[in-house]
Amino acid sequence: MKTFLERMEDPGPLVYDGGFGSELFKGRIELTNSALANELHPAAVVDIHAAYIEAGTDVIGTNTFVASPLHLEMAGKAANDAGRIARLAVEHAKIAVETSGREVYIAGSVGPSPGAIESDAGDTDFGIADVKVRDAHEQVIHALAQAGVDLICIETMFSAKEAAIAADVAWKTGLPVAINLTCKYTKDRKTGEVIYRTDWGHSPGDLLDFLGSGEFSDGDNLLEHVGIVGMNCGAETRRVEHTGMAYAINGIRQFRDAMVSRGVEGIGLMAYPNAGLPQLERKTGRTTYSQTAEDMAQSVPELIDAGTAIIGGCCGTGPSHIRAFHGMMNGRQRKG
Repeated sequence: MKTFLERMEDPGPLVYDGGFGSELFKGRIELTNSALANELHPAAVVDIHAAYIEAGTDVIGTNTFVASPLHLEMAGKAANDAGRIARLAVEHAKIAVETSGREVYIAGSVGPSPGAIESDAGDTDFGIADVKVRDAHEQVIHALAQAGVDLICIETMFSAKEAAIAADVAWKTGLPVAINLTCKYTKDRKTGEVIYRTDWGHSPGDLLDFLGSGEFSDGDNLLEHVGIVGMNCGAETRRVEHTGMAYAINGIRQFRDAMVSRGVEGIGLMAYPNAGLPQLERKTGRTTYSQTAEDMAQSVPELIDAGTAIIGGCCGTGPSHIRAFHGMMNGRQRKG
C-alpha cells in the first residue's frame, strides 16, 4: 500500500467519508459528546466506518472530533480521558479497515475548541488561554499519532489562528497534516466580491498568512509542513447558492486564488461540505438536509476540475452520498 503522501501524488482524487455525528443520530445514539460513543457504543462506531468503506471511501476520519479534554470536561469526563478515547477511536477505525480487506487510510480528526481562544478574543476573560488550547490539541494529536493514523485532519476550524496552533502540534508527529476551515458568506462592500470567512473573519488567504508567519509556531513556516488545506462543514444557513457543493466549489477556488497570489505551491486541496441547508422536521424533531446524494454528486466533476484532491461530505451526508461521489470520480483526474 502506498503511503498517504505517495497516493496524494496520483492525479486521481481521493474519496473522504461523510458525517459521523449525524450517522450516530440516525442510529438513535444521542450523546452529550459524540466521542463517548467510542467507549459506550463501539460496535456502532465500527459499523459506521464499515458502511463508508463499503460505499467506496478511500479515507475515513476517526470519531474524535470532540475528543479534546476541553470538550470532555463539559461532558463530565476527566481531561486525561482524551488520550484513551482517541486511541479507542483509532482501534475501531482499524477494525473496520482490516475487516473490509480494502486499502483505506485513517485520518485522525481534530476539531476546534469549545469557544473562542485567547488569540482571537484578545484576553482570557472571554477566550480560552492559548496554552490550554495547545495542551488540549497535544493530548489528542499525540494519542492519534501513537495509535497509528495515516494523517492528522484539523477540521471545522472557526479560527485560522487555532488551526495554526494545532498544525504546529501536528507536523511534529511526522504525519501529513490537513487543515479545513468552516466559513460563511461575506461580501466586500467596495468591490461586491464574495469572500468566505470564518466566524472570526478569517479568509483562506488569512490561513495561509498565519501558517507562513511563524506567529504560532516559534517562527517556523508551517506552509512547509502542511500538505492539504480546504473547507468543510459550512456555517451559511440562509443562502442556498452558498451551501453544500456550491460552498465547496467557491471555497476551493478562493483557496486556489489565495495560493496563487502568494506563490504557495505543493499544497493539495480538500473539500467536504454539509448536505445543503439543515431543516427541522416538526413532527419527528429530526434534522434533515436539502441536498440529496444525487444532487451533490452532480457537482463532483466541477469540484475535481477546480483542483480538489480529496472530496467527501460533512453534516447530513451519509454512505449513500459517498457512494454517489465515488461513482462520479471513476477515471477523473484533477487539474492544477
